[in-house]
Amino acid sequence: MSEQHTPRSLIVTFYGAHGRATPGPVAVAELVRLLAPVGVDAPSVRSSVSRLKRRGLLLPARTVTGAAGYALSPDARQLLEDGDRRIYWPWAERRADDGGWVLAVFSVPEAERNKRHVLRSRLAGLGFGSAAPGVWIAPAHLHDEARHTLRRLHLASYVDLFRGEHLGFAPTSEAVGRWWDLASLAKQHEAFLDRHEPVLRAWQSRPDTPPEQAYRDHLLALDSWRHLPYADPGLPARLLPGDWPGWRSAEVFRALDERLREAGRGFAAGAVPG
Repeated sequence: MSEQHTPRSLIVTFYGAHGRATPGPVAVAELVRLLAPVGVDAPSVRSSVSRLKRRGLLLPARTVTGAAGYALSPDARQLLEDGDRRIYWPWAERRADDGGWVLAVFSVPEAERNKRHVLRSRLAGLGFGSAAPGVWIAPAHLHDEARHTLRRLHLASYVDLFRGEHLGFAPTSEAVGRWWDLASLAKQHEAFLDRHEPVLRAWQSRPDTPPEQAYRDHLLALDSWRHLPYADPGLPARLLPGDWPGWRSAEVFRALDERLREAGRGFAAGAVPG
């Protein structure tokens, strides 16, 4: 298992892809069984589940058969629903998107200065770039998610949100290079391609789709991909280098998802009731 595919990340990815499909909690024994194909052992599953429970994302509950299990909390469901919109963005539409910008301007009293770090990390985690101290910017399509995320984290009272246009003085295509580290984002997309494009080629060359292998490769691809749409804010193509690798990585993920999702779901559904 690579450093990227941590047990905790894979468990979150599993719940996003499969855990919501079940009417009740997922038994711990089934989590252990379903994380084994991606290299997570039983002690790692249990310790990671405990950490997610402490964060309020998983709630202990009994399955219909009385087995110990975990269900998603309401906050976790909201996070996963937000994640769906990011993960399955229509990236082809983003190429031409020019809907303007949303600005987040925050001011934190000195007595609560620890909130500054929290705000900066949360805005960065939503895909905002830093335009100036206390001023963060993102494409306008991130407005709704930013609004309810800040409310959910009780940070809204420190922030004012604005929508508008960039009127200069530098060309916007140059300014985005200051607001985001495009070179770092490109490397993340290239790393995704290095890891998963060969997997896609291998699947495209075979006629069969064994369910367990499909489940494994889909879960690993999803676990790698789901972080990228948060780092990459989905800038329109006119503001990005012509050879931007994000378009290709989005296509690779889309193709893997289309090829493997249903077979993977079939494998997970066959194992979950327990």
